[in-house]
Amino acid sequence: MSTFTESAATALQLITSLDSELLTIVGRSLSVSATACALACGLGLMLGAWLGVARFAGRGAVLTLLNTLLAVPSVLVGLVIYLLLSRTGPLGYLGWLFSFKAMVLAQAVLVLPIVTALTRQAVEDAQSLHGEQLQSLGARPLMRSLLLAWDERYALLTVLIASFGRAVSEVGAVMIVGGNIEGFTRVMTTAIALETSKGDLPLALGLGLILLGVMLLLNVLIALLRRWREGQEGCTAPTLPLGVTA
Repeated sequence: MSTFTESAATALQLITSLDSELLTIVGRSLSVSATACALACGLGLMLGAWLGVARFAGRGAVLTLLNTLLAVPSVLVGLVIYLLLSRTGPLGYLGWLFSFKAMVLAQAVLVLPIVTALTRQAVEDAQSLHGEQLQSLGARPLMRSLLLAWDERYALLTVLIASFGRAVSEVGAVMIVGGNIEGFTRVMTTAIALETSKGDLPLALGLGLILLGVMLLLNVLIALLRRWREGQEGCTAPTLPLGVTA
């Protein structure tokens, strides 16, 4: 078995030589996560913005359920999606099990509560500061949610980046519904688990380094976005949000 140093050197060689197997796995992993985030964020941003403004009977129960979904294990989500997509399940006729679509669905379900909860919190904070002004101008809840979400767009960009990081690092659900099939449904996290169990440490390390690089890049983007936003707020005079004049 290779030592850690030899495995690391081989892993770096795989990365620098642009190994075809490694690039295929990385490309598929990024594609699955990007597609899942696009779907989850499209719905989660709208739902979260509405929950941040709307007041209705049972809202507390809905928020409690939403916060509970944040802690649901990914393997449980994978199991539920597996049962839904299996031949005897209600969605079995789609034939998605062990496919790209099944992995996208699993990751989207995992990311949706995160996007919704964080968006709801950001919009609700903005609502407490500026909601009365918009309401006095006749803006109804749906319009207020959209306006406040736009006003918090830079904070919501951070939510999108964080959600992609959550999706790309997920392993349990995609392994259950994707099957980790070589050339079809193998992504970075599932490949790392498989190659480690097989003893192919160089490929596992290479994929791990790339995954670590992706996470580092996402965190750098979040930090730069936060610093840029603070700079923008610091160099502009305080004004009422959304173009509202006193």
